[in-house]
Amino acid sequence: MSATAGAASLSKLGFAKGQVIQEFGYDDDVDDDLRFEVEDVIGTELEDEEFNDGADGVIVWYRDGDEDLVDLMVDALTKLFDQGFVVLLTPKAGRDGHVDAAVVEEAASTAGLVTGGQVNVATNWTASRLMPPKGPRR
Repeated sequence: MSATAGAASLSKLGFAKGQVIQEFGYDDDVDDDLRFEVEDVIGTELEDEEFNDGADGVIVWYRDGDEDLVDLMVDALTKLFDQGFVVLLTPKAGRDGHVDAAVVEEAASTAGLVTGGQVNVATNWTASRLMPPKGPRR
């Protein structure tokens, strides 16, 4: 087994068979094993940033110094179907590009999202599940 999440952790984050998952922030430092595990769980490839249809979930790879986190979260929200979710992946503490949990919490709140805690999903990455508040979006 790889050093990534595994199906149980991915399920906790909200990934399930048949979902459409869009990915933002892909770069050469992402954890490809984790990406492949997500694809195995959902049963299809991840959609890239150019995908224009709705998504059940969005993966955002974010590092300190990337574009504005609030703007990125708002962009991700516009792609979601109702009951959709965002999984924010940030480098773990001590790794290049680490993002403090307080920064994630503040950006999520500003973007209108609630956090569902952090999960260690890979050797170098931590995941935070972010969801719109309950109820229909405007």
